[in-house]
Amino acid sequence: MIRVEGLRKTYRMGNVEVRALDGVTLEVTRGEFVGITGPSGSGKSTLLQLVGLLDEPTAGSISIQGTDVLRLSDDERTLFRLNRIGYIFQDYALVPDLTALENVVLPTLARGATERDGTDRARELLRLVGLGERTDHLPAELSGGEQQRIAIARALVNEPALLLADEPCANLDTRASTRVLDLFASINRELGQTVLMVSHEESHRRYFGRIVRLQDGVIVDDTGTKPSPG
Repeated sequence: MIRVEGLRKTYRMGNVEVRALDGVTLEVTRGEFVGITGPSGSGKSTLLQLVGLLDEPTAGSISIQGTDVLRLSDDERTLFRLNRIGYIFQDYALVPDLTALENVVLPTLARGATERDGTDRARELLRLVGLGERTDHLPAELSGGEQQRIAIARALVNEPALLLADEPCANLDTRASTRVLDLFASINRELGQTVLMVSHEESHRRYFGRIVRLQDGVIVDDTGTKPSPG
């Protein structure tokens, strides 16, 4: 489903060249729940941003569902990301003036769905993430864990092939983190959703079906596949 080959990302900081990724090759099959781990500065978020088409690599290739995404035009990449990739940020990235329901509906309207169809789908997903009674609340009226679950519903609303999550529990307490991680595991198990998640927490490892560890921009360990919990 995803094939990354020889991926490199280099930044310039004055006269210093920083290699965030240094030749990463990785393949992810449909339905996997993959954890991307490693110390700070190892390239975890950079890898996720490149796969999510939020940035461009210095070198290498990225193929998603057989499409060489780096050959797409800017407009084609935007549509590809809208239709096939759901992205979850650690800071939720909700629109503060929109209700929970309106935040989840928004991507469906960008895709051209009718407001009615988008609303029906959004209500269904908010029920799935346990917020069916909170649809009319603004983000500021909700806890961090609830806001992150809204972000998950929003990422799923266009039925993406790939769900990407960048440290989704970084701003959550232990209880809220457990609920979010249980939700990811359930979505992966019951919907067959492919999930790629960045984490630096040791306690999160038990949720992943596979763990890929980065260090200094290269993969230093890939544990393969094991059953997801539950």
